[in-house]
Amino acid sequence: MRVKKRPVEVVVISDVHLGTYGCHAKELLRYLKSIKPKKIILNGDIIDIWQFSKSYWPKAHMQVVKYLSGLIAKGVKVQYITGNHDEMLRKFVGFKLSSFSIQNKLLLELDGRRAWIFHGDVFDVTMQHSKWLAKLGAVGYDLLILINRFVNFFSVKFNGNKISFSKSVKNRVKSAVAFINNFEQTCADIAIDNGYDYVICGHIHQPEIKNITTQHGSVTYLNSGDWIENLTALEYYQGEWHLYRYHEDLTITHQEELPDTTSEILNDQELMQNLMQEFKLRST
Repeated sequence: MRVKKRPVEVVVISDVHLGTYGCHAKELLRYLKSIKPKKIILNGDIIDIWQFSKSYWPKAHMQVVKYLSGLIAKGVKVQYITGNHDEMLRKFVGFKLSSFSIQNKLLLELDGRRAWIFHGDVFDVTMQHSKWLAKLGAVGYDLLILINRFVNFFSVKFNGNKISFSKSVKNRVKSAVAFINNFEQTCADIAIDNGYDYVICGHIHQPEIKNITTQHGSVTYLNSGDWIENLTALEYYQGEWHLYRYHEDLTITHQEELPDTTSEILNDQELMQNLMQEFKLRST
């Protein structure tokens, strides 16, 4: 049974990490097909160029790219904000094609309020001073997610509950908690100094909407989370921001079942042909 698509003014998605084992491309595609957005903001780390390998690019990941390309062809405005895992795209900042553009940051006015949108890696000390360490951590994180999926497969089989190794680490390790708090506070401080009403980030894979107040003012801090563990996005409609959580969306389970193509890997020739075909279609 097809469900009527929800109208949404703005959707912010980040940290999809297409091209990695942890990416939930199938679920993201189902979510995208459930909404009718006027504008989509891809807030960094959509394609994981750090860990990109032609030996792992499932058809499900290509389907996400194709669907977004189809929305662009229909006139839906798609703005790609670069992150650290797709920093190679920073060479193309300013690029525009039809309703698609690539930027480092974005100022968006919504109902008389200003939203400052950027990925967030600029405030990551590890990224600024030890990029090799950050890349090593990214590989370890992807491996942890892969092991986590393996464990959860057997846990569910034996009627157990799913667990998240990385969430446990974030919640228990004081330095991880402190990093998240410092990140949020830094973003808020700068946004308040500049008189913005909203500051919207990704990067830390921690979905959030909250007001932060200092002696200089207040701002609404928002983080779109990720499509590795949380499967979240930010949606703006009816004059307010909302935090979308895929696992809490009961209506999406009534959509038509999508074929599971996660295990179907494109070979080198298929990958290049698909990418070139998409580029040619959207550039004509």
